[in-house]
Amino acid sequence: MNPPPPSSVQRAALALVQARSASTLVDAAGVTLSDPLEAYAVQDAVAQALRWFAARAAPRHWKSGGAHRDALLTHAPLPPAGVWASPADARSWPFHLRGIEAEIALRLGEDVDTARAATLDLVSATRLVDAMTVSIELVDSRWQQGLDAPALHKLADLQSHAALVLGEWVPLHARDWRTQRCTVQIGDTVHHFQGSHAMNDPAFVLPAWLRHATRAGTVLPAGTVVTTGTWCGILYAQPGDRVSAAFEGVGQASVRL
Repeated sequence: MNPPPPSSVQRAALALVQARSASTLVDAAGVTLSDPLEAYAVQDAVAQALRWFAARAAPRHWKSGGAHRDALLTHAPLPPAGVWASPADARSWPFHLRGIEAEIALRLGEDVDTARAATLDLVSATRLVDAMTVSIELVDSRWQQGLDAPALHKLADLQSHAALVLGEWVPLHARDWRTQRCTVQIGDTVHHFQGSHAMNDPAFVLPAWLRHATRAGTVLPAGTVVTTGTWCGILYAQPGDRVSAAFEGVGQASVRL
């Protein structure tokens, strides 16, 4: 008897594993995904195939975000090999796009399990955070279509994640994020932003992210980090550029590409 044909999740996972293993691109047109659950299943299958996380261990770094407060928030666990302290040197890292997102990352100060995550709102979830830092998310794609790939394909591909740079941690304290100033420098070009986070508060993602990250009975330990969405859209760097992001009153991070 012939084996059953591979599922859409299996085909997408195999394509992304091959792309990551060979530092190449694959065609999204050959892969069909029908809903976010399939995209998240692809994330899990790729992580398992590439052995990013120890068996039954929760990922320690995540990304979470959305286009606005009423949008469906999406999440992805981040491979630990691509999480670096600032100042970072990424010149040996494989890239296709070198997209840049300046963000705020938050760190849990307490363990969170499934039952606890189910009870959280924005206020109670924010109380679980003990520190924040400036982060630079490096954006890339394993699809030939790049950031024009379908939304579910990008979600399956860790929401187009390449690597994460983290600045120095400081205690989380109340801020008016709607007036927060952010500066991004790429080479000699400086970009200025103010109050430009899509949800006006980086912590807005916390309840949805914590429910997602603990959905399979996983316990997120204290020290788990989530980066919370861009303040600068996506900017682009070139090989050799030094990139820095600074948030007034929070800190800064930098990376050489």
